[in-house]
Amino acid sequence: MRVLFASALMLFVASATADTTQEHVHGAAHGVMPFDMSKTMHVFVMNDEGGVQKVVAREGAGADQVDMIRHHLQHEAEAFAQGDFADPAHLHGNSMPGLADIKKAAGKIQVTYSPLPSGAQITFQATDIHTITAIHRWFGAQLSEHGADAKAE
Repeated sequence: MRVLFASALMLFVASATADTTQEHVHGAAHGVMPFDMSKTMHVFVMNDEGGVQKVVAREGAGADQVDMIRHHLQHEAEAFAQGDFADPAHLHGNSMPGLADIKKAAGKIQVTYSPLPSGAQITFQATDIHTITAIHRWFGAQLSEHGADAKAE
């Protein structure tokens, strides 16, 4: 009986951890983002004031993907400006690096939405090094967890 239980437990643990973080994020993204992750690219640009998060449609993705990106990022920018980071927390978890500090500093971060020819971007600007570092850590965590669906510039 013990051997059977141990074998079943090992099989459950092995199957539960078979997915990588990137696979989990890619698969769960549809619950947060309306566009197709395989037809888009997240781009993270860290700078001296914080950074820029872009989402752009891959070549051949279609105008519907661009429209969905723009709508989603405009909504997210409005939420982020109010300190609401529920969507990224839902996808990546509440303990992602930088997130708690960004939530606390929401009033100190200027959040701006801009459309792009093939998508949209959100610019995060802050003046204190602690908040800027939190933005960089948050970008780094997203970059890592999105895997092949993201890149740094």
